[in-house]
Amino acid sequence: MNQTTLTTATIALNGIDVTYATAGSGPPVVLVHGLGEDRQSWRVVQESLTDVTTHAYDLRGHGATGIGAAAGTLAQLRDDLVAFLDAVTGPAVCVGFSLGGAIVLSAAAYRPDLVKTVVALGTSSVVGRGAKAFYTERIELFRGSDTAAKEAALLADTAAALHDPHSDAAAVTRARLTAVGDGHGYLNASTAMAQLADEPLTPALSAIPADVDVHLIGADHDSLCPRKAAQIVLDAIHHATYAEISGAGHLMLIDQPEQVLAALRQALTVT
Repeated sequence: MNQTTLTTATIALNGIDVTYATAGSGPPVVLVHGLGEDRQSWRVVQESLTDVTTHAYDLRGHGATGIGAAAGTLAQLRDDLVAFLDAVTGPAVCVGFSLGGAIVLSAAAYRPDLVKTVVALGTSSVVGRGAKAFYTERIELFRGSDTAAKEAALLADTAAALHDPHSDAAAVTRARLTAVGDGHGYLNASTAMAQLADEPLTPALSAIPADVDVHLIGADHDSLCPRKAAQIVLDAIHHATYAEISGAGHLMLIDQPEQVLAALRQALTVT
């Protein structure tokens, strides 16, 4: 597994240079990471699922992808994914974690001709008052210049998103700090997520046709996107399925990678 070769490329899309890593061979699968992450967060998936061609790209302002004229909207992040599908893979299975899951669901509702299957992990289509307050606090923090406070906040957020006592919050935080860089992408994506409080994605989900399979994956100790968040999506997309990872928090791929890989394999097999 560790001998898998990842190739990295950059392509100009939507006014930004998008960096992505490709591995494996077979049908295309596009991996969309969460807030404060980058393509590296999918590495274990790319090293394991070698019977498909995985493409993990850095979201706008994350990792090595430029920020461009950031609009702070889910629609812009969705359009970035649509542009990637149009230019790189054509119609593909799209897997998204957290923010990435919302992006994938939005793309499936907007361009179902390009999204063959949705796999959304730890994903919400609407945020409540508490989550909106969290994003508002992070937006204000990342608009400022207190680097130490930003690092402390990311460490606290990472620790809260983990459940397995063996997960290394400090190591994960270091990777997230690298992914966040100057913070402009984190600020942009946090603004997009905060808007889901007043402009939920939920009503748009009914536009996802029945021939686009939708698989939701949750975690039993996810306090950020709990089971009720998945239920809102399930109620909006009647043909969607749900699977749950045990012994994991929001960062389920860190806490329980083998369970998540098994769930992804099952979703891809069903597809």
